[in-house]
Amino acid sequence: MRASRSGNIWQHVDWTTIGLFLLLVFFGWLNIYGASYTFDQTSIFDFSNRAGKQFAWIMGSLVMGIVLLLIDYKTYDVLAYIAYGAMLLLLLATPFLAHDIKGSMSWISLGPVSLQPAEFAKCIVALAVAKYMGRYEYKLRTWRDLIVPFALIGVPALIIMVLQKETGSALVFAAFLLVFYRQGMSGYVLWTGVAAVALFIISIRWGEAALPLGSGSVGMLTCMLLLTVVEIFFICKEHQMRWQALILVGSVIVIYGICLLINIWITVPFNWVSIGVVVALMLYTVFVSLYWRKYMLLLVAAFSLFCIGYTQACDFVFQKVLQPHQRIRIEVLLGMKEDPAGAGYNVNQARIAIGSGRFFGKGYLKGTQTKLQFVPEQDTDFIFCTVGEEWGFVGSIGVLLVYLWFILRLIEIAERQRSLFTQIYAYAVASIFLFHLMINVGMVLGLLPVIGIPLPFFSYGGSSLWGFTLLLFILLRLDAARMEQLR
Repeated sequence: MRASRSGNIWQHVDWTTIGLFLLLVFFGWLNIYGASYTFDQTSIFDFSNRAGKQFAWIMGSLVMGIVLLLIDYKTYDVLAYIAYGAMLLLLLATPFLAHDIKGSMSWISLGPVSLQPAEFAKCIVALAVAKYMGRYEYKLRTWRDLIVPFALIGVPALIIMVLQKETGSALVFAAFLLVFYRQGMSGYVLWTGVAAVALFIISIRWGEAALPLGSGSVGMLTCMLLLTVVEIFFICKEHQMRWQALILVGSVIVIYGICLLINIWITVPFNWVSIGVVVALMLYTVFVSLYWRKYMLLLVAAFSLFCIGYTQACDFVFQKVLQPHQRIRIEVLLGMKEDPAGAGYNVNQARIAIGSGRFFGKGYLKGTQTKLQFVPEQDTDFIFCTVGEEWGFVGSIGVLLVYLWFILRLIEIAERQRSLFTQIYAYAVASIFLFHLMINVGMVLGLLPVIGIPLPFFSYGGSSLWGFTLLLFILLRLDAARMEQLR
């Protein structure tokens, strides 16, 4: 079955996935028209409005998809590193060629249109990662084997975040962690990321909240108690002695009990007490690790030491590193501030729009919140609120179910590959789509901070549509040739 050589490529293309792609693109186009519709507007094909412009981008994406399917599948493997190098040069040049758009230096003007190179970088990075990790001799055994893959995703992410000032586009590269996990990366790496986010939130949200007894903050004490639990868990897990868990837990309870008694007469600095407990457990962890040769515990001790410094640095990062608009968005999300007319305006209006749709929606082109332009960016980053208002809960669930079907189909495609290169690339594509979907919908619903990433195939914009098309149709071409490929 040599599809590309027989000229019979169309028999082996996954038409179900293409059907889902067309369905999402078509429904997204309708909602862009609904979001940008004004009462004096007559045609969805009017190129003076965004729906008409999106139609032109859609036609371009269809042509792009056909061209990508006709290219020899080996081309994507052969040119992966060359394309990666060219992409880095383009990303580095972008801040010098781009115009400042709302603080971002990521858009290059090409006559009447503008393109965002960061949207295409995701596909190129996915190909480069797949080529490196898909080598026959590559095995993911230790952390050293992750140095190059992390560098492949980290370098463009840093360029996009620091030079182009596009935090949302840079954070998308975190989706590759799911790919690394699928290929054998320890789950502890993912848990470390979750722990870092949890400690940051606790430190920022309750870092200034004073304890009712003694001195110290609720945030610091909570962080140190969590680290104490983690250390005791791993000591007992590796050493496998139940009596040790009782002794360690009992010792911690006794220490805090004594401090509470002392606090009756003298104010106890519980921040330092909690840090001291973690340090004592960390030293004991090192002793157990070396004495019983449980070297996994050395990583636990190193993690504890890092977390102590990390919790101390969270406030500095929040106050000095993050931009003012990023800080206020986090503060509004965590309930630290109320800013309904400022940073919280977009999310509040999106919630109102979605809630006003109720169960069946107000009807297509009948959404008052969108027609009266209450929701900023309602046809780009906040396009999902148009779905909620005009199509209601039923329509919103329907859209999410189609996305779920689409992502599960991508995972199915990944699982059936004979080539490791194609399999890794397929998982990268599925992870990127999943990340975009979760972050965008979570952002619109007010569950996540507003970071500004598009909803695949729905949000207005040629760069995002073409970037997602590039991701998808390269995968479909590789999948169509899977019977020609060897592991």
